[in-house]
Amino acid sequence: MRSSPNRLVATIFGAVYLLVGTLGFTATVGIPLVATDGGLLLGIFEVNPLHNIAHLLIGGALLASGLVSVRAAKAVNSVVGAAYLLLGIAGFFLVGTALNVLALNTPDHFLHLASAIVLLGVGLAADRAPALTTSRTA
Repeated sequence: MRSSPNRLVATIFGAVYLLVGTLGFTATVGIPLVATDGGLLLGIFEVNPLHNIAHLLIGGALLASGLVSVRAAKAVNSVVGAAYLLLGIAGFFLVGTALNVLALNTPDHFLHLASAIVLLGVGLAADRAPALTTSRTA
């Protein structure tokens, strides 16, 4: 795992998202599963129970892939990174609408975009297979 940035990032992000998903339930006591307004996690990030479940699923996928193989970690980092990029951008348009089923707020968007940059960047750029070289003889 030490030699693979993808495995390291997937494992760390997976553990963090599992922790965040678990802690989120302390902020969402009495809040419906799909509520457009949620409780505040760490006093800043708005979450509802569905948002917490999403963090648990994403954290589990990241952690498992980081523990399995470079290929799995690279794939999951890239997919989750791309999803977070889309969510980070779309989130700005969802706040204040009935479509905000994850109870997102502006700090969430910036955190999702930061996660996207790291996950997608590592997923796409790190652990590349060495290029095949061909030699020509004259």
